[in-house]
Amino acid sequence: MLVIGVAGGTGSGKTTVVRKIAEQFQEDEVAILSQDSYYFDNSHLSLEERRKKNFDHPDSVEFGLMIDHVKKLQKGIPVNEPVYSFISCTRMEESRQVTPKEVLIVEGILCLTNKALRNLMDIKVFVDCDSDIRLSRVIRRDMNERSRNVDQVLDRYEKTVRPSHLQFIEPTKRFADIIIPQGGMNQVAINILTNHINHTLKNN
Repeated sequence: MLVIGVAGGTGSGKTTVVRKIAEQFQEDEVAILSQDSYYFDNSHLSLEERRKKNFDHPDSVEFGLMIDHVKKLQKGIPVNEPVYSFISCTRMEESRQVTPKEVLIVEGILCLTNKALRNLMDIKVFVDCDSDIRLSRVIRRDMNERSRNVDQVLDRYEKTVRPSHLQFIEPTKRFADIIIPQGGMNQVAINILTNHINHTLKNN
């Protein structure tokens, strides 16, 4: 199994990059684990307290479970990936089964911050994007998908998203084997990465 880590700031285009890579392969060749699924459950807190949590801090992610799931998939064992709701900021009761494939893509803003998780990756990718573009995407996403208004999004961006990006996410760029500027718009970089994956698979 080839394990690929894809990191980058909130709104950088990681999901688009992952989707475009996956589209180059058969459905039974690529499995995807999303770091967003592994945020700790906060159901013991009030909704107001949950929404104040810093989801851009490494401590918000249950990396132990995520690492365990990657190791099991590497051994050919299916796992049940949690399902997380960003509206209620809790884990849902249901889960999503992920079965082992030739390629496993591990995607998330903080997935290169954890050394033990990084060590399981064969290829590490950082999706780069200008901060103003990321902010505009975050505003649209949080309003459309997470029931937040503009003031709430901007307040969260100023208090947690931007400081955490500078402290935790941006520095992980140095761990990347490949940096993709302009996110999912950079088809050339995506093609190079896809060709490298194909080459690696054929030689294994």
